Amino acid sequence: MSYPTDRPATWFVTGTSRGLGLSLVRQLLQRGDAVAATTRSVERLTGALGEGVDTSRLLPLAVDLTDEQAVTAAVERTVEHFGGLDVVVNNAGYGFLAAVEETTDRDVRAMLDVQVVGVWNVLRAALPVMRRRRSGHVVNVSSVLGLTAVPGWGLYCAGKFALEAMSEALAGEVADFGIDVSVIEPGYFRTSFLTRDSLALPEQTEAEYPALRAMVQQHLELQGSQLGDPERGAAAIIARVVEGTGPAGLRQLLGSDAHAYATAKVQTLQETLDANRDSAAATDFPAA
Repeated sequence: MSYPTDRPATWFVTGTSRGLGLSLVRQLLQRGDAVAATTRSVERLTGALGEGVDTSRLLPLAVDLTDEQAVTAAVERTVEHFGGLDVVVNNAGYGFLAAVEETTDRDVRAMLDVQVVGVWNVLRAALPVMRRRRSGHVVNVSSVLGLTAVPGWGLYCAGKFALEAMSEALAGEVADFGIDVSVIEPGYFRTSFLTRDSLALPEQTEAEYPALRAMVQQHLELQGSQLGDPERGAAAIIARVVEGTGPAGLRQLLGSDAHAYATAKVQTLQETLDANRDSAAATDFPAA
């Protein structure tokens, strides 16, 4: 296992002031681990943790993840402050609900800067530290919408699909260095993800997409009744890293809804593969 058993571990977690990231930080501190927690607002993070949490092992960091130099400095400060780095959790992100046609160039760049470029910035800074130690664990928080796409979530899915692809490649690249990679694929969790403060919407909408407007309203009304418990989700991620429990392989699905979505995608993909079994070879060069 890549997780240390003779000392408290050091975690670097992004997107920590709310939701799953906040639950992770709280539980890690309760375990006695050291946590470098990045956020856009240190005040919001510390306020959300409350007075009942021992923050002596917390290093809160206000970091713009799209700024490569700022990310590198944050990782360097983490290593200097705690003496190393054992686990990286790339959790930062936000939702965006709109038709592909309604999504502007600025929307695309903003989303991909956080969900893809930001993760790459963290990895470029953290992986050399882990390689030198020949141990570590990278946890990339994706979504079940990194496996399947649905109308209205095209931009969000595009970012998560990219994260899934990068994670698959990364897992093979760093295995020989004793570094593990996990991709977490939650369904709907009872966090603030679907609130008007967190869910981004298009500046202009097209009247020809009434079904999407109805979907937006349905999602806003879903807030507070999502199936997923963020405390249990955080605990499952920690158990996977610390104890090696949970499903084997790269991916960990969180939530019965996530499992249902993924199962439907696999079934549809299998049907497509079966339908293409004979015709796919038609574009090969003829056998000599």
